[in-house]
Amino acid sequence: MVSPAFLVGLVGTGTIQSLSPALHMAEGRAHGLSHVFRPIDIAALGLELDQLPEILDWSERLGYNAMTVTHPCKQQVIDYLDRVDPVAAELGAVNTVVYAPEGRVGYNTDTTGFEHAFRDGMGDATLRRVVQLGAGGAGTAVADALVRLGAEQLTIVDIDEYRSSSLAADLRGRRGANAVSAPHAELTALLAEADGVVHCTPQGMHDHPGAPFDTALLRSDLWVADIVYRPLETELLRAARATGCTTLAGGRMAVYQAVDAFRLITGVEPDAERMMRHFRELAAAEGVA
Repeated sequence: MVSPAFLVGLVGTGTIQSLSPALHMAEGRAHGLSHVFRPIDIAALGLELDQLPEILDWSERLGYNAMTVTHPCKQQVIDYLDRVDPVAAELGAVNTVVYAPEGRVGYNTDTTGFEHAFRDGMGDATLRRVVQLGAGGAGTAVADALVRLGAEQLTIVDIDEYRSSSLAADLRGRRGANAVSAPHAELTALLAEADGVVHCTPQGMHDHPGAPFDTALLRSDLWVADIVYRPLETELLRAARATGCTTLAGGRMAVYQAVDAFRLITGVEPDAERMMRHFRELAAAEGVA
C-alpha cells in the first residue's frame, strides 16, 4: 500500500533557518507518511512580497497540499484565500493555508498553539491579572489566546503605545475582554500586582540578547511565559526559574502551532510529546537550545 504523500511549503523571509520543515517531516515519517516540507524564502530567492499571489498560484499548480506562512506574509495572504477560519479572520492573520477541494482555506495556529501550550504546561496558573509584553503579530495571537483561556484582566505593554492601545481596544470590542494598555514606565507597578507575565517581543533571541525587564522584579509566586524559542532557555526564563517561578518556554508554543498545522494539513493526529522531543533534538543540533 502506498503511503499518503504531502508536499508543503513555508513561505516568508528567514524560512531557510526554520526548524518547522524538519519537525513536520520527522512526524510524518513516524506516521508512515511521505511528507516533504520545503522553505520558500522570499528574500533568498530575490522575490518581493507583492509576488505572493504568484507563489500561491504556482505552488497549487505544482501539486502542493498546503502552505505555511510566516513574516511578512501573514496578513497579506488573506486577500488570496477562498475561505478563512473564523479565529484567523478575527485576528486578521493566517499562518496555515490548506489547498482543499473547496479552495484555499486559511487558519491561524499561532493562537491555538499558544492556547494548547499554556493548557498543557501551565493549566493551573492563576489568570486574574496578566501582563503581556509586546503587541505585534505574535502578541496579537497570544493575547487572543489569553482571553480564551480566561484572563480576567489583561494589561498589554508595548514600547509603541498606539499598538498596545489598539490591541486592547480590539480585544474589548471583539471579545468583550477586560483588556487595557499601559506605558512601559508602569511595568514595575504592574508586575508587583500581577499573577503572571507573558513575553512576546524579540528580546532574548540570539540576535537580541538580554531580558525584557529588570529580572529583580520577578518573585516566586509570579508565573512567566516566554514565546522566544531561539534559544529555548532565554535569560528571562533562567532568571525566573532561579527565582522559583513557574515557567513556560517558547518551544512549547512553537511545537503546538506545528501540531495544529500538521493535523490540518494531513488529517492525521500528531503526537505532541514526540514532536516536542524532536524539536529539542533539532534545537540542540542547531545550537539554539
